[in-house]
Amino acid sequence: MSYSITLTTSDAQKFQFNCNGDQNVQEAAEIAGFFPPALCKVGSCGSCLAVCQQGDYELKSYSDGVLPPNFKTTGDTLLCRLYPKSDLKIQAPYGSDQIQTHQPIAREATIIELEQIADRTMKLVLQLKEDEEQGLGFEFEPGQFVELEVVNLALKRAYSIANTPNWEGRLEFLIRLQEKGQFSSYLQSSAKIGDVLKIHGPSGTFILQAQSLKPRCFVAGGTGLAPFLSMLKRMAEWGEDHPTHLFIGVNSEQEIFCRQKLTEIEESLPQLKVTLCVWNASDKWQGFKGTPADALGDYLKQTKQLPDLYLCGPPKLVEIAINIALERGINSADIYCERFT
Repeated sequence: MSYSITLTTSDAQKFQFNCNGDQNVQEAAEIAGFFPPALCKVGSCGSCLAVCQQGDYELKSYSDGVLPPNFKTTGDTLLCRLYPKSDLKIQAPYGSDQIQTHQPIAREATIIELEQIADRTMKLVLQLKEDEEQGLGFEFEPGQFVELEVVNLALKRAYSIANTPNWEGRLEFLIRLQEKGQFSSYLQSSAKIGDVLKIHGPSGTFILQAQSLKPRCFVAGGTGLAPFLSMLKRMAEWGEDHPTHLFIGVNSEQEIFCRQKLTEIEESLPQLKVTLCVWNASDKWQGFKGTPADALGDYLKQTKQLPDLYLCGPPKLVEIAINIALERGINSADIYCERFT
């Protein structure tokens, strides 16, 4: 049986198409010629997150942490795992400009830098190969991510881009080294300068809300700093003057990274303040002791103007920070997040 799907974007544009009961909504949209943000299409990355406002459906299996804990109440769902049982009305958290009319084509890129910059953190820099239509350029919105594929290992992982769009074809990533992680093992054991990877994307709706004039708070757990580096660089390039506070958290001093880069960004953004938080800090640590969620709570107790809140990191950190923000009076519509899975 076929059902009518109405997908409404944040700028009130409506996309209507039909979806069979044995199809997921993402698949049906693409068959109809619409390509909402999506990447893994198996419920692992969360880039197809939307809210079902009306209708009955089945939500098939997905990775833990991709959906917020209260998703059954809010209607949060994943288009790639959403199977209709009636007509559906769905609200997308992004504008119509994020829905493409063609499938993005994978690009090839060469590893030009590979360096472990802290305990459990690797910096990876890729150089795109020239494309006949796009040249070396790679268009994306700061905050978005791509999927990196090691073709000969049949291995794909999604990572946020840490630099801004450029015409040189340079892409930078900060990658958390996970114990027994396949991509981590590749980076540590066999990856080398000159290796060629495939780039799928960009994707994701974790981007700056340009229409808002509120102050901005960025909360990063570890390599969740990557999309914020891209956002902050874009703010500096465009001369934006939003008061901004970045809270970045690590487990120990040995995991601290990108201090010089953060100093350079602070110099280019006078309205930016950075708070580095160490959870298991030694007695020698002179900075904030605790998590970035703790630091955010202290900040919100003192501020007079509630900010837009951007969160990127492990699901537990994101969940705690959201609860703190809601308790302090921040509207849920002013909270934007990207959860690691």
